[in-house]
Amino acid sequence: MSISDNLKKVMDRIASAARRAGRDPASIKLIAVTKTVDIERIREAVAAGTGVLGENRVQEAKEKIEQLGPLASWHLIGHLQSNKAKYAVKLFDLIHSIDSFEVAQEVDKQAAKVGKIQDVLVEVNISGEASKAGITAVDAANLIEKAAVLKNLSIKGLMTIPPFFDNAEEARPYFKKLRDLSVRIGSEKISRVSMGELSMGMSGDFEVAVEEGATMVRVGTAIFGGRS
Repeated sequence: MSISDNLKKVMDRIASAARRAGRDPASIKLIAVTKTVDIERIREAVAAGTGVLGENRVQEAKEKIEQLGPLASWHLIGHLQSNKAKYAVKLFDLIHSIDSFEVAQEVDKQAAKVGKIQDVLVEVNISGEASKAGITAVDAANLIEKAAVLKNLSIKGLMTIPPFFDNAEEARPYFKKLRDLSVRIGSEKISRVSMGELSMGMSGDFEVAVEEGATMVRVGTAIFGGRS
């Protein structure tokens, strides 16, 4: 199948999952993950209607954005190191992976230098796996309270990556846990903080994520095929 066909199929699956949950399909944003995807295939995806592109690494994104220009909105969905913050604020409309106050401070500092309010999500390691990045669920609210005072940072919600399962249903409790955490933090009404976005779900489990409240799903393989 072509990228255009794959994209339509993914959008149809998102819409079906949304309707099952009594949600408006338009409330869910598809992020096409372009890690290792070549420029021509990215152009094809944009021509087919992709409006948001997600990259895992700052350097790879920089090279692609320099070639493609502002064809779409770019999101950083991979781990961000403090020393890459100065590039990230220039490249990305949304950073999904704030996981410490130190990183938040550096993003705020670099955003101030370029006169930008940087939209971010806080990455939560909802499963507690040692191999995964992200703040713990227990510490997330405290990080958000501390980061809320940073004037060039705008916290828009949460992101997570659950454990990998062959059966997507097994990821459901983790998505529900992130949604519940979002509601709990939102109820604290922290000044300048919104919990409007939930970035969760990838090619293998995005339908379950949508059913559990995802507002953004990060899909690569189901659009572009397997990576080499």
